[in-house]
Amino acid sequence: MGHTVERTRWIGLADGTRLAATIWWPEGAGPWPAVLEYLPYRRGDQTAARDDSTYPHYAKAGIVGVRVDSRGNGDSDGFMDDEYSPTELSDASEVIAWIAGQDWSNGAVGMMGISWGGFNALQLAALRPPALKAVISIASTADRYNDDIHYKGGALLSANVYWAGQMLSFSSRPPEPEVVGNGWAEMWRRRLEDQPMHLETWLTHQHRDAYWKHGSICEDWSAIQCPVFVIAGWADGYRNAPAEILANLEAPCWAMTGPWIHKYPHFAYPHPRADFIGLSVDWWHQWLSGESRGVQMWPKHRAYRLEALRPAPWREEDPGRWVDAGQTSPQTRLFLLGANGVLGGREDGSAIVATPEHCGTTGGEFFTSAPDAYLPTDQRMDDGLSVCWETEAMEATLDLSGRAMLKAKVAIDQPQGNLIARLMDVHPDGTSMLISRGVLNLCHRNGQEAPEPMVPGEAFPVELQLDECCYRIREGHRLRLAVSTAYWPIVLPGPAPVTAVLTAGTLGVPVTTALPEIDVPAPADPDPMPSYAMIEAGEGRRWVEHDIQAGLVRYHIEEDTGLQQNPHSGLQFQDTRHEVWETDPLDPAACRGEMVFRTVRRRGAWLAETQARVEFTMTETNYDVRAELVARSGDEEICRRDWAFSVPRQLV
Repeated sequence: MGHTVERTRWIGLADGTRLAATIWWPEGAGPWPAVLEYLPYRRGDQTAARDDSTYPHYAKAGIVGVRVDSRGNGDSDGFMDDEYSPTELSDASEVIAWIAGQDWSNGAVGMMGISWGGFNALQLAALRPPALKAVISIASTADRYNDDIHYKGGALLSANVYWAGQMLSFSSRPPEPEVVGNGWAEMWRRRLEDQPMHLETWLTHQHRDAYWKHGSICEDWSAIQCPVFVIAGWADGYRNAPAEILANLEAPCWAMTGPWIHKYPHFAYPHPRADFIGLSVDWWHQWLSGESRGVQMWPKHRAYRLEALRPAPWREEDPGRWVDAGQTSPQTRLFLLGANGVLGGREDGSAIVATPEHCGTTGGEFFTSAPDAYLPTDQRMDDGLSVCWETEAMEATLDLSGRAMLKAKVAIDQPQGNLIARLMDVHPDGTSMLISRGVLNLCHRNGQEAPEPMVPGEAFPVELQLDECCYRIREGHRLRLAVSTAYWPIVLPGPAPVTAVLTAGTLGVPVTTALPEIDVPAPADPDPMPSYAMIEAGEGRRWVEHDIQAGLVRYHIEEDTGLQQNPHSGLQFQDTRHEVWETDPLDPAACRGEMVFRTVRRRGAWLAETQARVEFTMTETNYDVRAELVARSGDEEICRRDWAFSVPRQLV
């Protein structure tokens, strides 16, 4: 079946707002099922290549693809208020009804997406718009507070700050004159004047309150009744959702977790990739067309079991095997945190943990979009700054599948502090490869809605759950647990240095045996992403600077997409990111971050540029933020916005 593309179709909402959509049409008379992807990332440039790698295949398979820019973003009317807001979800419900009501529609709509689109697909499923019949959610979460980019285990993530700056940059980019017409400049100016700085909201809600419960499907698992397919990657921060949703959802559910970074499975790294197009076409026709495609016979959880993974500057392919992780339940194997750093020893050990604030620089980034320095490197440097327990060399392979749990009695010398646990595969040559990690703000040890301060010097029972994993420890390798009170820059520090004492500690690891190996087909096209013309080459760099004289450590990130050109519209676009985090190894209150995001959009004589800057500092009592947004049309500055606010630190 052939296909056609309508680059802009306007979808009118009840309040008069128009949303801009790109639609890929099958050839023929229809009616057809349709799949919606609805998000603030611009269809004309930011996701254009990704969309072109997927939706033409859907159209050729008899499925309409509808890609919509959400309110206040790209070419769509209106103003954006927040992520996953009631307005966003209400708009999406209207779009679903609009699709189902078209004469070319068979009345059945699916919804999918990665990250933002994966989140709101699950959230819309929980709202049950009548025409929404199935969902595919990639790199998302069931719990917006505890397992998203903002907080983890009650601890504040630096990604919270980064993401606010990135969204300030994303949403402030101009609509395209050739799409919205001569009123583009006024539309852009109004959008800039209304542009929110999300960080103030995200920092204000430091506990798991109603703000974070909104959109968290774990609040009511029974709300979702349509079939769900959940996908994630081990090399990404969003790795917990497939197993968690599969275990709790009452609706029909299947899962897949590959070795991937934060990308769609058919073009993600590291390899092996999966035939997402083929799998999803079967999925959509099963639930939207009423065709029998054998989906009910799928393995419940296709998981890529990693094995003897090694850190590398670029990871083209990860060793391992596909298994059906949904076949058996793991059994917990307990290792005592023994004396003299022995994991699994017979004699109970206690440990004093007082970590320099720069521990964590080998941890990579929370969510990863490239398989190079984004990913964790050799952990030996951070292991050396932590307190470690290690097994003897394995006499036989040990297969892990699930979430490890550290239990101990913990006392600290402050009212609040963080505890971080990492699980490593130690190779015979000493290379330390990160398997999984977990974070806990100790004030959240009994719950995240009403945290309780620690009593300095008093030991409390603590349970720290690590992230999901599926990993084989080979014979001759060792299992290492590293515990620290700092993990910078991923986790931002508490208000004061912390010394912790751990006693009566155990590590429970999820052990499986004889998981059946399965085949997961690779994409028919090994390089499915379309190639856009590169007018100016981009680059990315990451490095750590230890300023011995000043006593400071700095973590640098530089990214440049290069100047690219959309072959369909001729639009040229470029985005750059400059980010620096700085800390004093002895003083957590000295932690600060600065980031600058620059964008260029141009076509012929038309040129629009934006610059978003965020400066983040902290004291023992406050988070302090200064931000600036500047927009230019050609040589003219058309808008300048400034924010300055201070948010009191709560028990984080």
